[in-house]
This record gives sequence, C-alpha cells and structure tokens, in this order.
Amino acid sequence: MANGFGADEPSTTRPAEALLAHRAAALDAAFGAAEVPRRLAGIIAQATGPVVFTTSFGLEDQVLTHFIAAAKLPVTFATLDTGRLFPEVYALWQETEERYGIVIRPYYPRHDAVELHVRQNGINGFYASRDARKSCCDIRKVEPLGRALAGADIWLTGLRADQSAARGGVKLAEADPARGLVKASPLIDWTRERALAFAEENAVPLNPLHAQGFVSIGCQPCTRAIRPGEPERAGRWWWEDDAAKECGLHVGQDGKLARAGLSAVEVRQ
Repeated sequence: MANGFGADEPSTTRPAEALLAHRAAALDAAFGAAEVPRRLAGIIAQATGPVVFTTSFGLEDQVLTHFIAAAKLPVTFATLDTGRLFPEVYALWQETEERYGIVIRPYYPRHDAVELHVRQNGINGFYASRDARKSCCDIRKVEPLGRALAGADIWLTGLRADQSAARGGVKLAEADPARGLVKASPLIDWTRERALAFAEENAVPLNPLHAQGFVSIGCQPCTRAIRPGEPERAGRWWWEDDAAKECGLHVGQDGKLARAGLSAVEVRQ
C-alpha cells in the first residue's frame, strides 16, 4: 500500500516483522493525538483482516466496548473464560451483551490441559510457586488468547499506560510479531479517573467489585482489593514479589511487557 499505513514496496522485499512495525508506527503517528472515536475508526479502516477486541469486563474494557458498539464498528468481541472468574463478571457479561446488542465470543482453556495441571499441582496449586502460577495462566489465558486472535489483523486492548510502571512505555499501536498482528490500545493515554468519569456520564455497565477496591480484576483466587496508596495492579497475584504483575497475555518470555520491534522468538507464544 502507498497510503502511509503500509509498505510501498512488495511484501516479499521486507520481513513480515518489519512490515508490522511500519504499520504500527504509521498508525501511532496518524492517530496518537486523536480522540478515541477517531482513533478507533482510523485504526479499523486500515485493517487488512479481522479486528478482534478482547475484553475482561474491567473498567477500561467496558468503556472501549461502549465506544465500539455506539459507532457500530466492525469488531469481533471476545473474552477468555478461565473457569475461575468472579460471579460478578458473568453477570456483567450478560448485562453488557444485552445493553449493547452484541455477542461476546467465549474462549475456554483446553479441558485436558486444565485437568492435568490440577492433578499435578492441586486445585489451588498456583499459590505454591511462580512457575505453577505462570503455568496456570498459560493454560487458562495465553493459549485461549491464541485461538481468539487466530487470523486477526488488529488486536484491540484496554491497556492504559498508567496502570503500572511496566505499561508506561506502551504506545497506541505496536507490532506483535509472534501473533502476526498489530496491537492497538485506544485508551492508552487515559487515566483511570477519566475512564470512570466517562463510564458514569454514559451509564456504562461496570463491575460492582470496583467500588469495593477491586481495581484490576482477574481470576477470583488471584485477585484481592487494593489498599490505600497501592498501585492498580497490586491486587493481582499479591503473594508474588513482582512489580510487573502480568499474566502472560502482554509479556515476553522474560516476563517483561512485550515491546514493539521484538522478534517472534523473543515474544511469548
């Protein structure tokens, strides 16, 4: 393509990873300063295949769902049902579909992998070690995510830069060479306060657990309410001494947030 959002030369002359990086950089430059509706419309207009938005029904994901549904954008909604979610998440899932007239596709972990993991580690064995916890996250989240994103050209996420220090350098659009797509985070420069104000002004359905101090909500046994002064993600895997607080969906093999420009070998599959 010669429109500023793709490479001018044939794809055979450049590695696929370089093409992804070029596309991501162009999207970031074109829409980095735009408001969310224009960001979404502009990013989706440049897609060469399916656009998938993965939601975990948190505050940011609910706000992004509102923007996408209100504009009737051609986006596939998907969620990862780990089997260990809070009851409030399932209630919000139904409420969200009914409110916006959408279908959110569920992706579940492979039953044989879960059964083996529980036999080997126990039903709550993820508390015992970091390796056991990461294995559980890989089975319940990372592998299903791969299926949710299979064939996608653009992956939309609700990441915000100020959610944690590890996410501070994330850009609006970045290449994900391991999955062969561009990952875009339209709310990247929003604060939690801005997202909450928008949700309240637009009657966006929210998880009632947020009001109880559960700021970042994952699996029930791995999430607690945060204490005053703690960072947003302190309530995730709180028994681990790790400031990154990532499950593997957005990180590389070293446990650090995946960055644009990494090779496929360096990014967690």
